[in-house]
Amino acid sequence: MAAVSLLSTRGLTRRFGGLTAVDGVDLDLGTGEIRALIGPNGAGKTTLVGLICGRIAPSAGTIRFEGRDITALPAHARVALGIAYTFQITAIYARLPVFDNVALAVQRRGAPDLAAETLAALDRVGLADRAGQVAGTLAYGHQRLLEVAMGLALAPKLLILDEPTQGLADAEIETFKRLVREVARSATVLLIEHNMELVMDLADRITVLNFGEVLAEGTPAEIRADRAVQAAYLGA
Repeated sequence: MAAVSLLSTRGLTRRFGGLTAVDGVDLDLGTGEIRALIGPNGAGKTTLVGLICGRIAPSAGTIRFEGRDITALPAHARVALGIAYTFQITAIYARLPVFDNVALAVQRRGAPDLAAETLAALDRVGLADRAGQVAGTLAYGHQRLLEVAMGLALAPKLLILDEPTQGLADAEIETFKRLVREVARSATVLLIEHNMELVMDLADRITVLNFGEVLAEGTPAEIRADRAVQAAYLGA
């Protein structure tokens, strides 16, 4: 773990009426780390990433990014700092060509060579040959890859990927794993994923949520061997 985390939360909590969806979560993400966030349905994963990206306001706790308190910053300001969340930031524009979807993200950060950087982002996810295709006509798995390309086009320091391999074929999942490892050379990746084979193969560390709390955290080997995690999620 780096001496200063890229992102850290302390006591992060979100209540919806009488329901506590996220309950006092402390999380530290290091630069260049691939962190997986796993847990049963309803564990609070989506709420937690919503808090991190600014889509949801916390009921209590703090969020710091590169040492700066961002707890009160709106989502668009967090994007400008380098936080990209695929569902929050990169919902596709179904009627526009694939190229234009990514170009809008490149344009948002004021990149000097719009066309070259757009094609580079598409090439990284294997969609350069579909640049002229209308985005809404892509297969579902390819739409997910387009979302990833749009996130990459923002040149984020933290890229949050929510169920990115849903709908991908096995060969595409292998390509996705290579992509994430390449992205981690220059950014931190927070991956919310139910594909446990992929998680165990790809993640440096895993955080397990259950009932809104951190149940366990560690390397894939440590998480696989954790009896509490086995009982709550992996199965004994």
